[in-house]
Amino acid sequence: MHVSVTLMVKRNVDGMELRFAHGKLEKECNDMRLLQRRHGERRAKLLANRLAVLAAATSLADLWPPYRGPMRCHELTGDRAGQLSLDLDHPYRLLFCPDHTPPPQRPEGGLDWARVTRILILEVADTHE
Repeated sequence: MHVSVTLMVKRNVDGMELRFAHGKLEKECNDMRLLQRRHGERRAKLLANRLAVLAAATSLADLWPPYRGPMRCHELTGDRAGQLSLDLDHPYRLLFCPDHTPPPQRPEGGLDWARVTRILILEVADTHE
């Protein structure tokens, strides 16, 4: 079964700007056949959906609060502090970080999700390894 998905990975008029950590990942995420070959049909569909949701959001606040719904967007801790995660199929996650220098912070501390309008897609990984 071939699934046709158009991924919006560049900033549209109102959406977030998505960049990729490396060219291979960008090429893969813009070609559903490559995604399916690398990750299988189910994860490829989930990944395409997550990227489309991110691209359509006006800021990361559109995915607030954390742990809402099947995407479960949340900030990571420990050696992955500064990164965020969206659930794919267990145990895989789409990992990304704000593409702002420095990342926008709230006055009381912590990431200001409403001011994150650019993100850097880092990888698809099992963060529990």
